[in-house]
Parts: sequence; C-alpha cells; structure tokens
Amino acid sequence: MSNKNKKHQQNIAGSWYCTDPDDDKGEGCIACNVCYSGAPEFFAEDENGNAFVKKQPTTPQEIALCEEQMDACPVASIGNDGQ
Repeated sequence: MSNKNKKHQQNIAGSWYCTDPDDDKGEGCIACNVCYSGAPEFFAEDENGNAFVKKQPTTPQEIALCEEQMDACPVASIGNDGQ
C-alpha cells in the first residue's frame, strides 16, 4: 500500500501521488515505468526513473486510467488519499 507520509516531492498537489523511493516501509517506487509509460499524461519519471504525479485526473475516464496504473503498480506505490 502506498505511503501518504512519504510522497515523492515532485508530485503535483492533489489526491493522487506516488510514494518516494526512500520509503522505509518498502512501498516506494522501484522505477519499473509501468505508470508513466501507461499514462504519460498523468505520471512522469524523475532523474532516477522514479515516478511522480505530474497532473491530477479530473474526469471519470482519467480517473479510471490512473486507477489502472495504481492496480498495475508492482509495489503499490501509487496512492489516492481523497484530499
């Protein structure tokens, strides 16, 4: 499960986020590229290949696409805290 207390510092403000790779609970991004290759409009990679949210989804279709990426993330580092 993603860690809302260790969000990647490059996440844009909003409810969707990626967990920082340095999460000590082992739920951080591992730079697998699933989300930013599957939904490049919403996810990007930093200089180390770790994911962050660059745009918050707003429409039902955009949210569904981001939910697909969240489900596909092998370490569950994508989160949506509803805020």
